[in-house]
Amino acid sequence: MLQDRYSLAFKLYPYARSADQDKPKAARHPVIVMGAGPIGLATALDLGRQGVPVLVLDDHEGIGKGSRAICFSKRTLEIADRYGCGSAMLDKGVVWSVGKVFHDDRQVFEFNLLPEDGHRNPAFINLQQPYFERFLFEQIQTEIAKGAPIEIRGRNRVETVTPNADRVALTVQTPEGSYQLEADWLIGCDGANSPLRGMMGLDFEGRVFKDSFLIADIRMLADYPTERWFWFEPHFKSGASALMHRQPDDIWRIDFQIGWDADRKEELKEDNIRKRLDAMLGDDVEYELVWSSIYTFQCKRMEKFRHGRVIFAGDSAHQVSPFGARGANSGMQDVDNLGWKLGLVVQGKAPESLLDSYSEERVYGAEENIRNSTRSTDFITPKSKNSYCFRNAVLDLSERFEFARPFVNSGRLSVPCTYDGLSLNGSDAVTGPARSRVGSACPDAPVAGGYLLDMLGTEFVLLGLGMDVPKRQEIDGIIVKGITLDINDPSLELLRARYLGTAPQAVYLIRPDQHVAARWTTYDDNDVASALARACGKEELCLA
Repeated sequence: MLQDRYSLAFKLYPYARSADQDKPKAARHPVIVMGAGPIGLATALDLGRQGVPVLVLDDHEGIGKGSRAICFSKRTLEIADRYGCGSAMLDKGVVWSVGKVFHDDRQVFEFNLLPEDGHRNPAFINLQQPYFERFLFEQIQTEIAKGAPIEIRGRNRVETVTPNADRVALTVQTPEGSYQLEADWLIGCDGANSPLRGMMGLDFEGRVFKDSFLIADIRMLADYPTERWFWFEPHFKSGASALMHRQPDDIWRIDFQIGWDADRKEELKEDNIRKRLDAMLGDDVEYELVWSSIYTFQCKRMEKFRHGRVIFAGDSAHQVSPFGARGANSGMQDVDNLGWKLGLVVQGKAPESLLDSYSEERVYGAEENIRNSTRSTDFITPKSKNSYCFRNAVLDLSERFEFARPFVNSGRLSVPCTYDGLSLNGSDAVTGPARSRVGSACPDAPVAGGYLLDMLGTEFVLLGLGMDVPKRQEIDGIIVKGITLDINDPSLELLRARYLGTAPQAVYLIRPDQHVAARWTTYDDNDVASALARACGKEELCLA
């Protein structure tokens, strides 16, 4: 079974007594991360690679069991590439981009999430969350060997948190008793039921959807294509809707919509799960039941993600329904947004107020995800006769008419958030492609010997397209790397289309999270300094 596959690797960070437990007063750390799930591990990896000391506390000793999140988006893989572990995830994961939607026994239509060429990463991979976490953990070990100041302590449960103006005090419980710590910054990555959120008396705002879904992960040898298949009112009558995905190791994820009033204890009995699976797959199909669970949709978020020196990320800050793969993927975008900002603040290169923009931008992203997730859930689980009739009319029309297909919503799948109109954005003087506008995540494109996103790296970058830019500048302590590309090079045709459109030339200022901070048609030192100041939360910068 899948659980057994991970049992040998489960204790990745077994409890060991730390020197902090023997100190006469609380040891102080620059950053403490609460929770060693995928978001906590990614946060530690991001900060540690910048040279920021980070301590991760977790009440377990390693990877959680059960596949849980499985769909990881192109944007998440791009972030993981910068951390050094994207290739391992891609090699293990099941690559897919095509989805098919069915109503009863009829295919309504199919879609391709990445129909164009010229990207290093695919639209999605399916990869069980324990693998995803393990690859992050292994990359942390690689970075520690290189000198990254990262520490993970297992069976260190945070029991109390006391925020102060200049620090956060923590009481930590271990098998050998409790001890005290202090943190300049505390990052809550402790999941949907966040104990940290409870300790601080904070809550979610949002909505719980009155429906239940049964997950069944099974191992079977099958020749189904590697595609996302979704059924509305499936002909096999195993639920009001159903979803099927392939995972690595011959594992298949199947979701059944079973209704709000379902008896969870009964539904989780193996015989009853098998009845649903047999109706779907056929009595003659052999499979092994690997893991099962029942979940309920929730679309909620905290009002803000920063509370003084305590910051929340991932499921501890926001929750959405799993249709659309917006949970772990949006959490990775949280880390991507927070990491470089907190790094600059800890290193004294940006004011603490820059961290307010983390909350601003990621609340914006959470709202976008909640809107999309709510629309998906309302379409999948109509709660009135009128909405049910509308849903089925759309499905019927979509089988024959293309105009109706955009209205079909079996889960709008995760894409990176564009921070339109927010406070860090600088000038957008290029009448060019909307996909690379200010606030957007840079689209990838082939360049000589590789791909653009690999070339950008993890620094501020000034990208000159058709004009020269300085190769390296230091502006008030911030390093800006310059890259000049000859847009007349035939190999850059896709890059021209994605960044210039009909514009003859352009200069892009790109943030460390590879979002566009500003873009211009000509290069000017003062324009760059002004945009960099804005992106770093400073009122003004002077060229060094």
